[in-house]
Amino acid sequence: MLDSGFTDRTGRRVTLRPVDDDNWRAVADLAPRDDQRDWVPALAARYLLLTMRSDVWTSLAVYADDAVAGHVMWGVDDDGSRWIGGMVVDAAEQGRGVGRAAVRTLADWLAGPDATHPVRLSYHPDNTAAAGLYTSLGFAPTGVMEDDELVAELSR
Repeated sequence: MLDSGFTDRTGRRVTLRPVDDDNWRAVADLAPRDDQRDWVPALAARYLLLTMRSDVWTSLAVYADDAVAGHVMWGVDDDGSRWIGGMVVDAAEQGRGVGRAAVRTLADWLAGPDATHPVRLSYHPDNTAAAGLYTSLGFAPTGVMEDDELVAELSR
């Protein structure tokens, strides 16, 4: 379990935990708001399948206290950079700071104790909510595009 002590706006502790036999169904059923489906799949189940079929990505369940509130995945690129991907916060949980706490927790862990590893993520340029969140957390666009998404790197 990854626990950096961050809470959402309602005071719930946000932690990241492995997807396992007890929580995978709750993770698979996570759904974003309808207006976000241009940028994320309708259900987090797609990300779970991706991590099952890939050696690159690892899925984590995002918890707010003891409830599954989201999904995020991470991976390591050939150049040693760490990547955050596949984040979905359930529609009912949005607007409470769950996603912010999850990204902060994962980015701190991926960077390592000496912040030696670059931490990157990508988002569609039209996804202004994601752009605002990531920029506010210290991610700066690199100018590189990955497929149709803008790559951003954590500035430390």
